[in-house]
Amino acid sequence: MKALVALILLVQLPIHRAVPAAPPAPLGCDDPESVAAAEAAVNYINGHSHHGYKFALNRIEDIRVVPQGPNNDIIFLELELLETRCPVLSPTPLANCTVRSFAEHAVEGDCDVKLQKVDGTLSVLASKCHSRADSSEDILKVCPDCPLLARLNDTEVLEVVSAALNDYNSKTTDSYLRLLEIGRAKIQYHPVHAVAAEFAVGATNCSAEEAKANAGACQLLPEDQSNFGFCTAVMVKGPSQDLQVDCQLYGHQVPAPHIPLPSQDTSKGLVPSAVGFTNHNLRLSHNNPVASESGSSEILRSMLSAKSVTKRAVAEAAQHDKVPRPVGFVPLPPPCPGKILHFDI
Repeated sequence: MKALVALILLVQLPIHRAVPAAPPAPLGCDDPESVAAAEAAVNYINGHSHHGYKFALNRIEDIRVVPQGPNNDIIFLELELLETRCPVLSPTPLANCTVRSFAEHAVEGDCDVKLQKVDGTLSVLASKCHSRADSSEDILKVCPDCPLLARLNDTEVLEVVSAALNDYNSKTTDSYLRLLEIGRAKIQYHPVHAVAAEFAVGATNCSAEEAKANAGACQLLPEDQSNFGFCTAVMVKGPSQDLQVDCQLYGHQVPAPHIPLPSQDTSKGLVPSAVGFTNHNLRLSHNNPVASESGSSEILRSMLSAKSVTKRAVAEAAQHDKVPRPVGFVPLPPPCPGKILHFDI
């Protein structure tokens, strides 16, 4: 009898079933974790770029987190970057680099980055970037008299760079400088005709005096002595003529093992990859060789897959938002894209 009563009581007891935990809320573009991942990505991109200028974060456009296991996530980022005034060779920390203003004919970079976060540690698996200058029409609307970016192989630009290097080398008692690449150039026609150029240089194994005999024999210093720098030059061509040159050498820097030194093969002093481009283009596609997932085809496929899934989710959310809401309903702000840190372009 006691056993029967116990059985009846047991049957009457409520059954507690395990309720699955709710999935974590999607990470917003301005959340601290997203910002930390973006900062790691930007540092990686600048560290693996061999031409032009450093880029700074302007906005996180999208983020997607794919859990891989306990304390192990894959993170996909879409980033909008802006060009700074710091060349990639400059030792200046990115935090101290000034983002070029809109009126300077700003250059925007767009990057897809794949990262892995294991036990709180971020590592970049791959990145793919490209950049473009803002349209001339947009610049002229804001600043009608601002000079626009010129092609790097423009005859007047090459003339100014050559004259500036000759002028500097003729006045220095230090190493003879050789052109690495032209980074930017502008031509102004009114109220005066002037050409401005920015270019990277490297010290050679010749003194300026020795180079007078045979400058073609002068080679960039070897890696254990390398010394790179950056020059700006402005040539006023009319109504009067004037040339102003300023060069800064950074001193010897030990590059990271995965970052090669600038090429010694500079035909006529110009890096072939830079000639003819209107502006510096990131054109960076890099896979981390030491990352746990470094198959380039797999990484690119997963980036594209993540982007298509994200866009589909955004479209579905937009359709969902068309459903009538109760009076007084205040929707939450969308988690992405994030806030603009500098200016819209």
